[in-house]
Amino acid sequence: MSLLDAATLAHLQSWQGKTETRRDVLGLNPVRAMSATLDREDAEPCNGDTLPPLWHWLYFLPVARQSDIGPDGHPKRGGFLPPVPLPRRMWAGGRLHWHQPMRLGEDVERVSRIENVQHKTGRSGELLFVQVLHRFSNAQGVCLEETHDIVFRPNADPAATPLPGVKPVHTAVWQRDIVPDDVLLFRYSALTFNSHRIHYDRRYVTQVEGYPGLIVHGPLMATLLVDLLRRHSDRALQSFEFKAVKPVFECADQRTLSVCAHPDGELVNAWVQDHQGDVCMQATARWAS
Repeated sequence: MSLLDAATLAHLQSWQGKTETRRDVLGLNPVRAMSATLDREDAEPCNGDTLPPLWHWLYFLPVARQSDIGPDGHPKRGGFLPPVPLPRRMWAGGRLHWHQPMRLGEDVERVSRIENVQHKTGRSGELLFVQVLHRFSNAQGVCLEETHDIVFRPNADPAATPLPGVKPVHTAVWQRDIVPDDVLLFRYSALTFNSHRIHYDRRYVTQVEGYPGLIVHGPLMATLLVDLLRRHSDRALQSFEFKAVKPVFECADQRTLSVCAHPDGELVNAWVQDHQGDVCMQATARWAS
């Protein structure tokens, strides 16, 4: 029986146009902690420094009370995001465009708007996509526009045949190999105040959601891709677009995750591939002129 009948879908789509405004000060400690988590040798951050791309995810954090947390560790649905009845929630991808830098010490406003709630049917069953537009502004105006794609889906079917993996179409010019162990996942969850249990609760993720292990955060993989670019170039980014292709799991056998990039003029094709050589996230970056 469908969990998304016409009446339910109409109710969920009534969230389209809903907005939320948050403000935050871009403090120094989250930057120190992220630098350590990514194993960087950065100078001590100071007010006025440019916030590295994607590190805005360290701010504007959800601060739901403990009594308002749902069974998956996320805040209960039905507040800003619609109360989708499908059990699994994933960050499917995003598109970002920078207009001017955000700087440490600044007071920044984020205005979020639900742009679209769309029902689709995929190989694994019903899917609901929620698209959110975030606009970040400081005293000088808009700094960053970000579109965030969230997908809700049913629990995994243990009898389903896995889809064949997709191999990279480019040869890596820049590459960094990482073991996404449970410590890295815990530290990133803590930094982003992300209590989604799929990233730290092995019993929950395997027994309830049906995955083989802890799931590596999509935003963490995107952050690692941009970090790879920063390790090879000091050029600022104008835009960055990424899409999750295949889930990545933390496993006890210390599987390696390869973060790769192929620069081509003003564009950089980037991707994350797993120990089998399958693409897990694909991305495109454009340098600022």
